[in-house]
Amino acid sequence: MIDNIGIIAVGGYNEMGRNMTAVKIGDDAIILDMGLRLDMVQIHEDVEIEEIHSLELIKMGAIPDDTILKEISGCVRAIACTHGHLDHIGAIPKLAHRYNVPIVATPYTAELIKHGIESERKFKVQNRVISIPQGGTYRVTEEITLEFIRVQHSIIDAVFIAIHTPKGIVLYANDFKLDRTPTIGKPPDLPRLKEIGEEGVIAMIVESTNSGITGKTPSEQIAKDLVRDTLLGSGEIERGTVITTFSSHISRINAIIEVAKEMDRVPILLGRAMERYVKTAENMGYISFPGNIEIYGRRNMVDRALKRIVKDGKERYLLIVTGHQGEPGAALTRIVSGETPYTIEAGDRVIFSANTIPNPMPRANRYALETKLQMQGARIYKDVHVSGHASREDHWELLRLINPENVIPAHGNIAMHSNYVEMAESAGYTLGETVHIIRNGEEITLE
Repeated sequence: MIDNIGIIAVGGYNEMGRNMTAVKIGDDAIILDMGLRLDMVQIHEDVEIEEIHSLELIKMGAIPDDTILKEISGCVRAIACTHGHLDHIGAIPKLAHRYNVPIVATPYTAELIKHGIESERKFKVQNRVISIPQGGTYRVTEEITLEFIRVQHSIIDAVFIAIHTPKGIVLYANDFKLDRTPTIGKPPDLPRLKEIGEEGVIAMIVESTNSGITGKTPSEQIAKDLVRDTLLGSGEIERGTVITTFSSHISRINAIIEVAKEMDRVPILLGRAMERYVKTAENMGYISFPGNIEIYGRRNMVDRALKRIVKDGKERYLLIVTGHQGEPGAALTRIVSGETPYTIEAGDRVIFSANTIPNPMPRANRYALETKLQMQGARIYKDVHVSGHASREDHWELLRLINPENVIPAHGNIAMHSNYVEMAESAGYTLGETVHIIRNGEEITLE
């Protein structure tokens, strides 16, 4: 008999990153996401924490403090993940072994999870990883079923997770954008989301990251056009050109590679994370690259390729590199710091097809990187990008589509939650009654 449903905020409710939520359904529980807070380890996307103990990472605030789940750990029936970004799956190698349950994710996300588990050196993670496609379902118990609903984000194969229970549906909407013209994959499954709303959603847990930004987040098609216009439109065809973006943003990388052909340049992808995300996507058939593409991950291979590029002529190549946040050890950071055979010269173009992550460490790293680039005479193109997160009117549309009884903002700091609450109140919700702010370590019970 299920009397109530509990929502436990484990991580990601005080900050951006280390996302983790537990949903209690009677005597059972489902864990949703298990992420890393990237700026607390001073890096982004290319994380090397395999040798660090989980307790140390918890202490430094890099992964969720799941010790608050000790009382219900034996009740956990599954770990389900929305997508493959490290702030949603990066803590799995450190924490998943504490729960003798399967990890359920879409195919691309599942492969990234497996890679993380294989790289882990401190813990032996033996959880079974189960691949469920967008639109698929997974039966957890006689009374609980997980449904993966297709959405768009800045990584392929992202989903909302609907937890079907006898008391109603709990919808975990973390992260998304309502992109009706994506460049890879299909648009969000809005008809199914409408059906979910009609079936009855007792609670929606939803990201709040860009809920304070007016308007609607532009489609990835817009970013594709921006990238093309920037790369083709400067006229400096004989100069070196370097572009940096999120290694996991397969749609964006694919768009850049398509422009490389128009530029008559060889696309070369550099960086460990770039190699991991892109090769996984290609091997699984999500994308198909031209025959002249080159991808190098290991540092010695990256430096060898850069030495050859300098010898052959910078103008023959388009470099697609890690380092858009100025993170230590990334390819662009090393180039700018003079640690590679490739140097930035006056007039060379450096394009940032990524925003700055709104946390202090990335902002500081990015500022230092841009300052060095300016000193070296680079032509800098910033914000050739559109976000992967929903803006205010996207949130309004989703809220009206789902009409949940309760809504809980997640994935953000208190300012982001407050922005969401303000928007929800304009849609008829009441703070403390139907829209709830909770913090890491807290639980809300829905009768």
